[in-house]
Order: sequence, then C-alpha cells, then structure tokens
Amino acid sequence: MTIGRDHMMRAVSVADIAPTPYAWQIRAAGLKVRVGRKRMAVDGLDLSLGTGVHGLLGPNGAGKTTLIRALATVLRPTEGTLELLGEPVGGRGEHRALRRRIGYLPQEFGYYKRFTVREFVEYMAWLKEVPKADIPAAVQRAVERVGLADRADERMKALSGGMVRRVGIAQAIVNDPTILLLDEPTVGLDPAQRLRFRELLQELGMDTCVLVSTHLVEDVAAACTDVVLFAQGRLVFQGTPEGLAAAGGPEHVGDSPLERGYSALLQGPVKHGGSW
Repeated sequence: MTIGRDHMMRAVSVADIAPTPYAWQIRAAGLKVRVGRKRMAVDGLDLSLGTGVHGLLGPNGAGKTTLIRALATVLRPTEGTLELLGEPVGGRGEHRALRRRIGYLPQEFGYYKRFTVREFVEYMAWLKEVPKADIPAAVQRAVERVGLADRADERMKALSGGMVRRVGIAQAIVNDPTILLLDEPTVGLDPAQRLRFRELLQELGMDTCVLVSTHLVEDVAAACTDVVLFAQGRLVFQGTPEGLAAAGGPEHVGDSPLERGYSALLQGPVKHGGSW
C-alpha cells in the first residue's frame, strides 16, 4: 500500500472556495437512534465535529456502528436533531444531494466479485453521481491513494482480504467527500499497511471531516486529532488523545497510557454529553 503525493490536481470549483454556511460538518443534539423495537443504540448524543480526523472508540455493542450508519443517512434518527453540512437529517427525505458529499465504508463491505478493482470503483463513483467526464481520473486517483494502482485491472475475487478492504477505502474517497465515515477500516490490513493508512488519514483530515470507528487504540494515537469515546449509546469522552491518556493511571488496565485512559473512563459513570 503505497501512499505518495497526488499526481493529479482536482479542479477547484466556485463551490469549493465559497464560505461554508455551517459551523460544523457534523452536529447532533439529543440524538437517539433505535435499533429494533426496544434498544436505543444511540441514546441522547450531543456531538459536534469539524475538519480533522476523529477516532470513535468504544466496546462492542456501544452503538458505534449505529451512529455511523445514522451519519451516513442509512438509519433515521428516532429523536433529537442531526445536521450534516448544515442540512437536517431525518424525516422522509432521500438526502440525495447530501450523500454525494459523503464517503462511507461500512463494517460489512459488499462488492461484486467479477468486477475488476477499476470497474467496481467506477461503478461506485457513478452511484455517487460523480460527473461522467471526471470518473476516470477520480478512480485512478483513489486507487493510487490506497496503493492499488498495479492491481486496478484484477478481479475483486482474486484479491486478499486486506486488498478488498483497501478497495473499500478507495470507493469511499472516490467522490472527494466532505464527510468521510469509516467503520473498522483497518480490518485485514497488515501492520505495514496500517501505518500507511494512518498517513492517508492524516492527509485526508487536512480538508475533510473524517470519523474512524476502531478497536485499535494505537491507530487513534497515531492518526487522530480528536477522540470520541462511546459506551452504552452515550458520549463518555471527547478530547485529544493526550487528554484520553491523562485520564488513566498505573492502576488501570492497559499496555499504554491511552489504553489505561480508555479503561479508566469506561469504569466511571457515563456522561450524557460534552467532555469528561
């Protein structure tokens, strides 16, 4: 997975340089999202996220995937408010224009095995309504950024699990999204690929709001400017990796300061919003 400087410049439109009408790319207030008939997987979330790389941490069953699916407009809010790029999300709207500006890699990534890498990423670019004339360059740029330029014409069924995951990242960034949502993106990547993926995250976070759900605390330490700790559908902590590390001590479980801070905060009472 080789990540270097971009070889192609993206055309800048008037919309790219116009002032944004919103303060935060993602803003939730009292957000609740129900899964099934009874379980409130996201339960009263207050959260504001802007440009940068935000790590979403939490134990299994915390509600991380449900939150990301709501942010991707796959699930509708049950209560509260959710705004993406200044637009309210909810009701019966299709949010078609909004989805063109979102990149999303779900935890369970489906694909067509008979497609080549290039064909699949082209298909996803078409679904995201990337202008037809721009698709070839956008696809080439995306596969280069995830280090798959030399595999672009191989069929998906011939790829390893880690390579398939990298194709998933490529399709998520092919439309140059303003909001990028990645649910466990490093699953299947080897240690060297994870290091290079962190470099890509840092590059993307320069002008994009990136939210990365992960179980790997070290990925957060290396790539994220902000940490969101989630448990039982509620916000436990939001702050810097350094702030998370400072929350723990030698008496807490973990092999690093970040892991000890993570353990310490999960052992305490859950806060309904804001920073710990």
